[in-house]
Amino acid sequence: QVQLVESGGASVQAGGSLRLTCAASGYTLKTVDVAWFRQAPGKEREAVASMVHNSSLTLYSDSVKGRFTISQDSAKNTVYLQMSSLKPDDTAVYYCAAGYKFGVPWLSPGRYDYWGQGTQVTVSV
Repeated sequence: QVQLVESGGASVQAGGSLRLTCAASGYTLKTVDVAWFRQAPGKEREAVASMVHNSSLTLYSDSVKGRFTISQDSAKNTVYLQMSSLKPDDTAVYYCAAGYKFGVPWLSPGRYDYWGQGTQVTVSV
């Protein structure tokens, strides 16, 4: 059974940092694309970062580029999202996703087969 479990969400002040963790079981993350999405109340789920399978290629949305970093520890089968210079607009539930569908853009939730349950990040002024 495939499981993705996120952790690390918290309430922080603007300008602060957080590191989110996504631990996988029943699935080898380095062989598929992994991504972090977020969803704020009343908004659609949006992709923020992705790491391409079997490579070091990383992709970021314009809203987080330069502030967030996605990384992976293959030995631990874990993906991280390091977030810095956090803004109130970053407040959302953050989800880890894994999978691959040829021809589907990395920004699309439909590219990924498996999802975690989400972890809340709240950034206050």
